[in-house]
Amino acid sequence: MQRHGSGGSAAIRFRAAGLVLLAAHLVLVAWLTLRPRDVMWVTAANLEPLAGIKADLAMGPLEAARRIGEGLLLLAPLGVLLPMAGGRLDVSPWASLARTVMAGVLVSLGIELVQTAVPGRVVDVDALLLNTAGVALAHLAVVPMWRGRLRRRRGGPGRGRRPAGGGGRGHTVGMLREDVSQGATPRIPRVGIAP
Repeated sequence: MQRHGSGGSAAIRFRAAGLVLLAAHLVLVAWLTLRPRDVMWVTAANLEPLAGIKADLAMGPLEAARRIGEGLLLLAPLGVLLPMAGGRLDVSPWASLARTVMAGVLVSLGIELVQTAVPGRVVDVDALLLNTAGVALAHLAVVPMWRGRLRRRRGGPGRGRRPAGGGGRGHTVGMLREDVSQGATPRIPRVGIAP
């Protein structure tokens, strides 16, 4: 993330927008998934992976598409909003995907565990799988392209760094904060404790 110049304020605004959208999405997800349902009976918890998806597929293509689509779309925005809120452009695509998917797994697992205390809701391991797949697919579909575009707008990965010609200490304008030398480590002489 660029910290100096006009690009720094744009990055801060972009990150702040990501945090606000992330918080709004999480509130919406909590409202959708943690409201008590007034039902006559509830099914047993599904702890067998893919059993619920197989049952959905047995209901016909339209019903299966609706149910599986709901599972994929519920947390899919996290695949984009988490990297947006992080605000990093120069990061490994695989590390970003791994961090985002792990965060999606934790959010989905948290929802499933809290649902055990909500009347009318049950734990479904397939919901965890579909939510996680939705996060991963959204991340893969949007984030690499989005970061590449922002890097090109910024001027490439080398913009703002020290020139290769050996610019001296006075050439720190436009450099990333991490690249600016802070000088030598100070040495403090040992002093006895005063009475």
